[in-house]
Amino acid sequence: MLRFRVTNAEGRRVEHTLPVGLVAKFAKESDAWREVDRLGLGMRINDAPAPGRVLFSFLAEHYLKADFGEDAVRPKSVNTTQHVECVVRQYLIPRFGDEIADYIKPLDIQRWLKSLHTDKALAWTTISKMRGIMRRIYKVGIVHGHASSNPVDHVETRWKTEYRAIVITPEQTLAILHSLPSLLHFTLVLTCSATALRASEMLSLRWADVLWEQERIRISKRWAKGEDGETKTEASDGYVPLHAVLAHFLREWRAQTPYAADEDFVFPSLRAKGRAPLSASIFVADHLRTAAKKAGICIKDGQRFGLHNLRHSLSNWLVNKAKIEPKTVQGILRHSRIQTTLDLYTQEDSDETRAAQGEYLMALGVSTNTVQ
Repeated sequence: MLRFRVTNAEGRRVEHTLPVGLVAKFAKESDAWREVDRLGLGMRINDAPAPGRVLFSFLAEHYLKADFGEDAVRPKSVNTTQHVECVVRQYLIPRFGDEIADYIKPLDIQRWLKSLHTDKALAWTTISKMRGIMRRIYKVGIVHGHASSNPVDHVETRWKTEYRAIVITPEQTLAILHSLPSLLHFTLVLTCSATALRASEMLSLRWADVLWEQERIRISKRWAKGEDGETKTEASDGYVPLHAVLAHFLREWRAQTPYAADEDFVFPSLRAKGRAPLSASIFVADHLRTAAKKAGICIKDGQRFGLHNLRHSLSNWLVNKAKIEPKTVQGILRHSRIQTTLDLYTQEDSDETRAAQGEYLMALGVSTNTVQ
């Protein structure tokens, strides 16, 4: 029996008991405590098992409650919440849930993460995110006194992605625009190409967010799961520039759209009579991919190509061709870290590398006329 004391309505401490199991089943006291944790009796008593005997399942559920509930420093987006819950409940708890959190070894974690790549064919970037979530679970547990150390700190994973986004040139973007007969679709692609807004941010835009006099567009939300939500990061909450050329086309579209009030969506679903924005996935499948292929862009079956590729393309062109300072490009993309801009949104420019090689060869004093 598990004996514990609680305070009753009169303020007196009284003893309660809960059944654990037969004594014969437990060779040691630690085995009995393990069973207490497995049955969730600690949570039933006071939602706070004693440090050192906490199961990882309790630690993980406590993390979801603490980091995504009232104690969260910043509310998480719907997409982030669902992604984290999926990782915790479909991967981490099934593997480590029944183990005492403080007894889990770094090597066991590292071997399991590696097996997800070799046996389950998960990408290393996905596995790296899982490691980050598990590390956060322990960090929150330590803050709340449920864990004494963080074994994930000693775990290594690969993180570099093998994915390379299709990057298109301004000429190819123009060809795509000419292939879109709808002014709604034309303005959507032009705005995305020029601002590098994420699709969810584009869809959430209302006309009131277009600050004509200030020559900028306010980004304060994103469209997810049929409603407005928090921006992806704190850095995402801000503004993007509104050049006179882009403003001209937005004004042209506002003059023709049946939904031109300040509270209306800039890119509405005509089928939904403006009550919601258009569907990005349907637009990409039915219009954008087709227009891109007509523009001569090679997109293999199953290969990713959508509005986000326009974001990659602008970043790549600004850094490699226009020679814009990476810090400025980071501001346009609203990345929290400049390394994200350089590593994931800027690809090596072959023209630049050839030119650099040529500079060395000229300094070396050799040319096509050099005789051996």
